[in-house]
Amino acid sequence: MRIYPAIDLKDGQAVRLYKGDYGQVTNYGDPVTQALKWKEMGAKFLHLVDLDGAKDGKFTNLEAVKNIINIAKIDCELGGGIRTLDHIDILLNIGIKRVILGSSALNLDFVKQAINKYGSDKIVIGIDCKNMMVATHGWLNTSNIEATEFAKKLKAIGVKTIIFTDIKKDGTLEGISVDETSKMVEVGLDIIASGGAKSLKDIEDAEKIGCKGIILGKSIYSGEINLKEAIDKFEE
Repeated sequence: MRIYPAIDLKDGQAVRLYKGDYGQVTNYGDPVTQALKWKEMGAKFLHLVDLDGAKDGKFTNLEAVKNIINIAKIDCELGGGIRTLDHIDILLNIGIKRVILGSSALNLDFVKQAINKYGSDKIVIGIDCKNMMVATHGWLNTSNIEATEFAKKLKAIGVKTIIFTDIKKDGTLEGISVDETSKMVEVGLDIIASGGAKSLKDIEDAEKIGCKGIILGKSIYSGEINLKEAIDKFEE
């Protein structure tokens, strides 16, 4: 089980959204300072999201991402606005370890091209859902694609890892969506749970249903979960 502290980027700052709402933003300041804090508490891998990129489909927080990698010197994955193989090249070249495809993953041919070029260890798919229906473009649009059916198609073309986010839980500290996440695990992929974790019990629940990792956001920013304690208890 791996613990992934989240740093969401907007206008070069570390922020958190409430239920994915760009109108409900909490600013946590310099992202490098946050990265160093999580590293000091034992984090080995950060989950970065370019919120501006997710919404607009272009990189606007690349400088902040570079600073996190170069100054904090910690492994990072990044999602948000990655629409082309050129985008992936840029991110891998600056030191991102894994690239998360979200909206662009609806194009299965693009996913297949990415996996063939970079390998399934470098390409992770983010499935963000409202009532198990896939949401896109920074969660602003909801598709008519059901999450587990989508996951099965991704598995068939070589995807190994999915980050599953229940949007209605994200940033709420209401606990993870155990039932929905379990359905994703049953597809037979490595699932990283995201959204709603509020206590060590949520991490335990994610582990029990077979998740390979969990992303922690508001819970560690607010102090509801002590990151060091969580890493000491659950990371292998």
